[in-house]
Amino acid sequence: MNKKLIIVGGGYLGAELAKSLQNDLDVTLIDQRDAFVHVPAMIRAIVTPALLDKTLLPYSGLLSKGKFVKAKVTHIEEHGVTLEDGTQLSADYIVIATGSTNGIAFKPVGNSIDEFRNTVEETHAKLIAAKSIAIVGAGAVGTEMAGEIAQAMPDKTITLVSSETSLFPTMPDKFGHSLAKKLNEFGVEIKWGCKVENLKSTTQPYSGTLRLSDDTSIEADLIIPAIGSKAASHLSDSLPNVCKSSNDRVNVDEYLRPSSFANVFAAGDVADSKDAMTIVAISRQLPWLTKMFKALASDQDLPIDEVLRKMKPYSSWKKAPLLLPLGPEKGNSYLVIGTFGSWVTSKLKGKDLFISKYRKLFNL
Repeated sequence: MNKKLIIVGGGYLGAELAKSLQNDLDVTLIDQRDAFVHVPAMIRAIVTPALLDKTLLPYSGLLSKGKFVKAKVTHIEEHGVTLEDGTQLSADYIVIATGSTNGIAFKPVGNSIDEFRNTVEETHAKLIAAKSIAIVGAGAVGTEMAGEIAQAMPDKTITLVSSETSLFPTMPDKFGHSLAKKLNEFGVEIKWGCKVENLKSTTQPYSGTLRLSDDTSIEADLIIPAIGSKAASHLSDSLPNVCKSSNDRVNVDEYLRPSSFANVFAAGDVADSKDAMTIVAISRQLPWLTKMFKALASDQDLPIDEVLRKMKPYSSWKKAPLLLPLGPEKGNSYLVIGTFGSWVTSKLKGKDLFISKYRKLFNL
């Protein structure tokens, strides 16, 4: 009889891990929403809401042998989880893959896909009405958002506010410098080395005036906060000996375990595995976790630690790839062996945004 695996969170890592292990373990995937949100497409969906029909993917088509449960998990223990309605589900292994939060139009809040769709469409309407747009935060989301708007709506005045003096300063210089040049060519103004001193919301778009640390101000019809992700790690709080690092990520051991429970794992954005909080970066965890759980399934009579000691511990990217499109045709990519420009970025991500891959994963 197969051991029971519960995966809490049906994001990128949770959904793919559930599908990859459903023939080896008794897999239950739990998520509070009934559809997967393909986040890389949401930036473009704000510009082109018709994309939502292709990028909100029902969990009903994901698993053929495993089970999907639409519910909110309120508590995790060593051998099971408790749902919001009081139902308790037992498990031999548990993976916390609850992901991260971001701006409300980039990632959903709560359990309603319809509400999220409405939020994206409302943000699009505000974008259409706005003549001037300020994007606060020049990380991956903010930079990509600036490029998407500039390419699709060249009549808009766009300002990107960066607290750094260059884009992506931890990456090779060529990567950030080329992106900045392309944004400038699109007409995007970048305010370098400035912090916003009066940001009214870190998650919701609004209109108003931004007061910057260089004593200047920006008045914008639409202000879009894009100041980075924060791990949704509250479910780990009740586990023994849990510690958190920056952005609320949970510290994990060399086998991606966040606590002294040998059978409870954390993965994806929620785990501080030293991987960046990007889909490409955390994708490195998927094959390792799949191999690890298959080993546990085949040696299920042995203690977990004994099986894990036979495995090579998980190791993060030294420098993960980063694909950053600026609309369908432009952008830059860092692919470990070097930095590549618009043609490669368009082929790898820009044109399709991985939509075809994930529709196939969900049997659509």
